[in-house]
Amino acid sequence: MLPTETTTDGIAIVTLTPNPTKPRGGVVVLDGWLIAQMTETLDTIAASEPRGLILRSASERVFIAGADLAEIDALDDAALDAYLRAGSIAFSKLHSMRCASIAIVHKAALGGGLEVAMHCDGVLGVLPSATDKPWRIGLPECGLGICPGWGGTQMLPARIDAATAIAATARGTTFPILEAPSGLLDVSVNAPAYALAAARTWLLAHPRTHPLAQPRAIAPSDAARFRAALVQARESVVASDAASAVFDCIEQGCSSGWTAALALERARLIALRHTPFAREKLEQFLRG
Repeated sequence: MLPTETTTDGIAIVTLTPNPTKPRGGVVVLDGWLIAQMTETLDTIAASEPRGLILRSASERVFIAGADLAEIDALDDAALDAYLRAGSIAFSKLHSMRCASIAIVHKAALGGGLEVAMHCDGVLGVLPSATDKPWRIGLPECGLGICPGWGGTQMLPARIDAATAIAATARGTTFPILEAPSGLLDVSVNAPAYALAAARTWLLAHPRTHPLAQPRAIAPSDAARFRAALVQARESVVASDAASAVFDCIEQGCSSGWTAALALERARLIALRHTPFAREKLEQFLRG
């Protein structure tokens, strides 16, 4: 179980922690251990029927650094598919609870880290002070020759300008937090000390008492808007295997919805990691 507490007004607070067997200097990483802990913890909390849920990180350096690329690179295709599916099941518990949830994002939220946050109803950003190093938020996977695997292609276009989201995802570019597109953060504060109170206030102002079938994401009912954004994004992105995968996932979400798009993301990510470009980029990344 991850550390949890409950406020006097019934709001559950879950703290994401580093794997104790791989502390990584206090950085929270989406490895198999954390996914399993999230599954157990969120199941337990759901059974207690909280009034709301706040997800935060114990790390002072990142919200979540993303997936453990070294761990997943060692998996064969079947095991990687199982890992991605396990993550999707764990994260889906955030929107399938009978209460609203909000992620407190303090420091970098990249790749899988942002995908976890976007599974929540709300995203709260703790903005850097004048003396802090600015941090970034976004989906950098395509820069490594792969693509998001936990719904990022579907959720980011539903939160910010869709053409901007699709193009950024296809390029693998991220945003400085102080230049984050409108809609990416539902609320922001200027210091960590204010985050919990602001998150609680947001939850009380945005109650939910029923489970959701999916997080805020592309839906066939609004396909025309996202297809128009896809046309615009294609014109501004240099062609690549990873970009094509993102575009195909967008179209899949428009035509067949969330579950089908998630399945296509998994399949494309697994295939892309074997391409020469991805192998080169991943090996460079892993060498540090």
